[in-house]
Amino acid sequence: MATTTNSGSRIAKAFAAAAPRTALIPYITAGDPSAQVTPALMHALVAAGADVIELGVPFSDPMADGPVIQRAGLRAIERGVGLGAVLSMVAEFRRTDDRTPVVLMGYANPIERMGQAEFARQAAEAGVDGVLVVDYPPEEMSAFSGFLDEAGIAPIFLLAPTSTEDRIRKVGEIARGYVYYVSLKGVTGAGHLDIASVEDRLAQIRRHVTVPVGVGFGIRDAESAQRLSRTADAVVIGSKLIETMEAAVAKAGEGDADAAAIEAAASWLKGIRAALDASASA
Repeated sequence: MATTTNSGSRIAKAFAAAAPRTALIPYITAGDPSAQVTPALMHALVAAGADVIELGVPFSDPMADGPVIQRAGLRAIERGVGLGAVLSMVAEFRRTDDRTPVVLMGYANPIERMGQAEFARQAAEAGVDGVLVVDYPPEEMSAFSGFLDEAGIAPIFLLAPTSTEDRIRKVGEIARGYVYYVSLKGVTGAGHLDIASVEDRLAQIRRHVTVPVGVGFGIRDAESAQRLSRTADAVVIGSKLIETMEAAVAKAGEGDADAAAIEAAASWLKGIRAALDASASA
């Protein structure tokens, strides 16, 4: 049983509060477009309608990420942003927002370097609610899941079109918070969404998974988000959001790039939120 109150309860409350709307989960890379702007960007996304925030931990070998998120991670690494800095950003965000769940998404290497138990402790202190580690398969998660459970942090897992029935069942046994269904084969930001195929897979997943199911990879506009909202508990959007900020930063030139990025991201996300709300009320 969790020994702290921050994690699963905040995630569960966020999904309950979002209903009957589909929850909106934007992904950003910590430290991009700058290290100092991340907490303010997180607040702006919440104001624009985010129900949960996924915060990417920069890593030098991001095997599951497409070129857009890879670029964001590289920019953050060049600014010296590592796992410790990411946790500090979460703590800063928590100073004025004790309601919105924050889920860290990243890779095993930075956690292993810190130590699994120490990471869980520091993440809980910072106010992290969930952790999705791309290269920790559920079969190898028992010890780490134990540390997260003790810290009150939800272990969150990816499922893909290629996931077997056995893998789905194992994830359903240990997942907390929500499950992230990767709607496309390949890396983030790639491909074309087949909504009917996603709907079929979600029905299969829900036979074994009792937590909410979010869908990501390939959601690039209000229309695709709205179509997915008819079956998904949440939509997760990352690559297009980061592209939107990249364009704003480039346009700002020598002006206030951070402010331009925040304004562009919030404005774009409001459109997605409006589409999801319209779908819920239809």
